Parts: sequence; C-alpha cells; structure tokens
Amino acid sequence: MFYDLNVPYAAEDPEILHTLEFLAEVGYTTVALSQTVPGKLPTNLAPPKPPSNAPKSLTLLTRLNIVLSDPAQNPRLTTITPLYSIVAVRPTNEKTLLSACNSMDCDLISLDLSVRLPFHFKLKTVASAVARGVRFEICYSPGITGSGLEARRNLIGNAMALIRATRSRGIIISSEAKRALAIRAPMDIVNLACVWGLSQERGKEAICEEARKVVALSSLKRTSWRGIVDVVDGGEQKPTKSEKLQKIPAKETTKSLPTVESTGDGLKRKASLESAPEAEKPLSKREMKRRAKKARLEANAPP
Repeated sequence: MFYDLNVPYAAEDPEILHTLEFLAEVGYTTVALSQTVPGKLPTNLAPPKPPSNAPKSLTLLTRLNIVLSDPAQNPRLTTITPLYSIVAVRPTNEKTLLSACNSMDCDLISLDLSVRLPFHFKLKTVASAVARGVRFEICYSPGITGSGLEARRNLIGNAMALIRATRSRGIIISSEAKRALAIRAPMDIVNLACVWGLSQERGKEAICEEARKVVALSSLKRTSWRGIVDVVDGGEQKPTKSEKLQKIPAKETTKSLPTVESTGDGLKRKASLESAPEAEKPLSKREMKRRAKKARLEANAPP
C-alpha cells in the first residue's frame, strides 16, 4: 500500500479529479486532501467534502496544514483534531520549529524544503519530535515542476540535512502536487530518496510503513482517550436469561422439538415430543405412606 498524504485540494479545483485518477493509476491506495490555513485559524473552519466521482480504489483522507510564523501563536489543535484525519504544522523559523517538536500536539511537521531555511536542523530538536511519534514530511513536487534551479538545489540540500539530523528515522515523502504532471510513481520516489541519502529500504518505508503509522496514530487520537485507552464496549447491561425468554414469541416456546428414536433394523426416525412416552416420576415418602394406609383400611373393612 502506497500513501500520498499531501495533495492540495479545493472544492472548485478542476484538476483534482485528473490528479486522483493518475494517483490511482500509478499505484497509490491512500491519499490525503490537504487544506492550508496561514496565520490565525477561522472560527468556522471545516474540511471540504471530497469529490464524489473519485476512483473507488483510493481511500481519501482530510488534512489541515497550519503555517506557524509566531511562537506565541497557539492554534486550537484540540478542537481541530476531530474534524480532520491528519493535522500538520509548517514552521517558518527556529522558534516555531522548536515548539512544534517539543510540545505541539500534531501528527506531522511539514517543512517547505524548496526555499532557503533560516535555521539548521539540530539532532536534539528533531529527535524529541521523533520520540513523541511525530513524523517529518518531505514534499518533492515544489522542487521538480519548473520551480527553477534554486528551488531544486534547496530541496536536495535541505532534504539531505533533515535525513542526516533524523538519522533516517521518522520521515515520510509526499507530493504536494497541484497537478497530475507533478506526481511521480512510488518506485521513482524511492530512487529520488536514494539521491537524498536514504537507503532503498528506508525510501520505501517513507511512502508505505511510516505513512501508515501517521494515519493509524492520528486515528487513535480521535477515537481513544489520550491515545491510550480505546472504548470497545459501552458498558450496557446484558439481558438476563429470563428477559431473553420473554422476548421469544409464544409460538416458538410452545413448539415441540423433534426427537430421534431408533428402530429395530438399525435405522433412526424422528418423533415429536407429544408422541414420546412420559417418564414416570418417583413417588415421595408421604405419597407412599398415604397409599399404604389406604390399602390397610380397604383390607380391614367388613364385607
């Protein structure tokens, strides 16, 4: 299963259907339609509805990208998490990157690696994010679709620095493609990751296993308590045996069940309970005394 967790989407986008069809054609199975919000979050924020005529082989998710430029900016992540399948943040300076790695409750840290970053990746900073289960995302489309030689050079240099700082752990690769021409097949991405410094095995994990973990952990946050305890039973009281019998219709309770009796020739035939002889119940001591007394009185009675 191959994942592309960053495909920009708007309800009025005419190219989204062609993009989704090409993703399904080259082998992707799960795609996240992303919505980017710069600055302060609006109060009426809601995920757009996915296109109804999308390929049935694709599993469509919703994603929100939050651009962080001020360390004092505190997005309402607790209220946004239930609305979107994935919540990603995009720091633009070192202070916001430090806040996202250490304390921010997000699923992904997505950096624009096609520009010259004003900070360097530090091992201690990125290691704290990986230890918390937060992955880093590399988007390849901005550096290969006619953005210029500068963008391509920045993407290669920044991706190599990020891979070196994370020691090839906790990295996923997405497209961030606005058109179908900017999408590459999964094995092309694996070869591209080898150019950045990832091994072929790690490159495949970046679009398969690591991306699957992001989706699974984000789903666990929405359906469980603090990502630890998941409610599988609501605690409803189970009906007792007498209550179950009361729910059974009278016709079913009085219906005689067929039994099996053997014949002399070794064959078996069915017989109803009504035709079967009833077993005699043993007499109680009180009944035996009463019958014995009655027999004595009848014997001593005058003729």
